[in-house]
Amino acid sequence: MAVGAGTTSAEKVKGGASSPRLRADALRNRERIIAAARETMVEFGAEVPFDEIARRAGVGNATLYRHFADRLELIHHVTLSVMSRTADQAESVLAEEPDAFRALRRFVHAAVEEKIGALCPLLSDGVDRDHPDLLAARDRLEAAVEALMGAARDSGQLRTDIAVGDLMVAITQLTRPLPGSGCVDFDKFVHRHLQLFLDGLQAPARSELPGCAATLEDLRRRKP
Repeated sequence: MAVGAGTTSAEKVKGGASSPRLRADALRNRERIIAAARETMVEFGAEVPFDEIARRAGVGNATLYRHFADRLELIHHVTLSVMSRTADQAESVLAEEPDAFRALRRFVHAAVEEKIGALCPLLSDGVDRDHPDLLAARDRLEAAVEALMGAARDSGQLRTDIAVGDLMVAITQLTRPLPGSGCVDFDKFVHRHLQLFLDGLQAPARSELPGCAATLEDLRRRKP
């Protein structure tokens, strides 16, 4: 979808849900590009060349630019994709798993595969954090994770002094690559440490936490 005359890429992003419906083949290409961008940005950072993204997606550069006019637009859609996939995981495990805390464990281990910590730097000042599509995706993600945590809390298995923000901070921090790390099989250690973290979430609580429970709104609030 090329940007029309007199239309900026920012306006194109702002259009979001009102964009024309894509053909099946074009939609597949778009999804492959977003998946490849997510993968390469985790590996190489947000400035990874578009040539590499197109190569990884198995499309030509012209196809990539037909869908995404510039890097900010592509990052916008990568961010939407990651939040949507993470919400999908929360909703799925809650529906499938009868044990509420086991469902929470499954979600946390699945969520780390999205490499949220590595992708957080993509939300630079140039990305519109208040875009309606991003706000809707955040609301859905927060509701899905809160439902999961609420079920575990109601079952008496989850301590009562934590909130969604606490969980997402832990997932983000434990999936953030170590600067200059040459650590082999880093993911193996991530899951190991997540398991330790999850053990600390179980009720009854073994200590009193300082401060107060963190919400996603707390995490989004900008410093003055």
